[in-house]
Amino acid sequence: MSQSVERSKRPLIVASIMLATFMVAIEATIVATAMPRIVGQLGGFTYYSWVFSAFLLAQSTTTVIYGKLSDIFGRKPMLIGGIVIFLAGSALAGFAWSMTSLIAFRLLQGLGAGAIQPVTMTIVGDLYRLEERAKVQGILASVWAISAVTGPLAGGLIVDHFSWAWIFWINLPIGLLTIIGFALFLHEKIEPRKARIDYLGTILFSTAIVSLMVILTETDADLSILAALAAVFIVTAILFFMQERRAPEPIISLALWSRRLVATSNIATLLAGMALIGLTTVLPIYVQGVLGRSPLVAGFTLTMLIVGWPLAVMLSIRLFRAFGIRRTLRAGSLMFPIGASFLLFLTPESSPVSAGVGSFLMGFGMGLISVTSVVLVQESVEWSMRGSATASIIFSRSLGNTLGATTLGAILNIGIAHFGSGDLANKLHEVINQPSGLSSLATNPAIRLVFHSALHWSFWGVFTVAILTFATTWLIPVSREAGRKPPTQTEMQEALSS
Repeated sequence: MSQSVERSKRPLIVASIMLATFMVAIEATIVATAMPRIVGQLGGFTYYSWVFSAFLLAQSTTTVIYGKLSDIFGRKPMLIGGIVIFLAGSALAGFAWSMTSLIAFRLLQGLGAGAIQPVTMTIVGDLYRLEERAKVQGILASVWAISAVTGPLAGGLIVDHFSWAWIFWINLPIGLLTIIGFALFLHEKIEPRKARIDYLGTILFSTAIVSLMVILTETDADLSILAALAAVFIVTAILFFMQERRAPEPIISLALWSRRLVATSNIATLLAGMALIGLTTVLPIYVQGVLGRSPLVAGFTLTMLIVGWPLAVMLSIRLFRAFGIRRTLRAGSLMFPIGASFLLFLTPESSPVSAGVGSFLMGFGMGLISVTSVVLVQESVEWSMRGSATASIIFSRSLGNTLGATTLGAILNIGIAHFGSGDLANKLHEVINQPSGLSSLATNPAIRLVFHSALHWSFWGVFTVAILTFATTWLIPVSREAGRKPPTQTEMQEALSS
């Protein structure tokens, strides 16, 4: 495939890529900040975590497919098609009338979002020579950093002053401008090319993960139903691994994962993704429901989380040169549980600043873990496998996000059932499902205590996963001399955006 683009139009295409990147990058944090208010109007608090899990699952499972389809049909139709699907899901999500409908529309959003990251990165590779690419990827990295900071604050402002629906509808003008930009300025000549897509592996993987998510969420379901779901999970998981062994181009390369460095790096990345998405989903609930603060203040705590991430990535060049990659990795992984420990000491009288400090430390630790994982994995494989190795890191983090949102949401529901038995539990759900939502919890001491106790179970879950992340990073085989070479702009962009 070739791109016939005038040099004068390339900045316009990059601007369109920046808009598309911003639209998807801001999605997670802006929704996390607004979700407590959304639950207050739609009800269905039990399915709170599914709003995140549905989007992440659809996005992660379609990323590889969109990348390969763009080789067959072209970048432009795949990217515009993905944006149209994403915007359709955004428009419908704003009109959601129940938690079930919102989850369905978030799934549709994720199906579209899966196209944006892989195809835009491919377009940059098509348009720019290797020596020019670093500057463009550095610009895209800044978009992720900006969206990470503005997302929580924007979510807080929107739900405080407008309808929560605008956290989804704000995507529409941005997406339309993006489509116009690609339609007018991106021209390509498509050369026929065959690509083998592992559709069966995608279906088996999705079925296995969805059945696991239902098992974790529906803890009070009939035992026969849970047993049937467990059987579905086991069978589809086995069939998935059998399919990946024989698929020409599998979703997960078992040969690649058999390498110790790749496997341990990906496991650490998966665990870190679980802890981080868990913090993103439950911390705004605590700040609003227990501390009694506004969505804007809750957004501030998440902003601190994502300020630490890009800061650590930017400082990693100096840290690698000064201490080497092994010490940098282990120091970063240590900051992860230290930051999570701040959550364990939160009380209804705590200041949101304490939550913000813990978030910052976890974000900083995640930044060091992410960039070192990318550098190590890319340096450990030959050039022909570097793309697959990098994709495995992105896939692991996406899978960790999906499992983390579901698992920690399930822990929260179990905690509410445990501490708020009988009439108190019913009253708690009634208060949560009122239009005022979680903001009214702080006025009722008994319900506030139940929510505080249940959320601390989730915080312990985040802390436990953070400890496992720390332990796993010590299993990554890194020599003392490794890592003196600083990460490239490409590696830094991948660490920020994946």
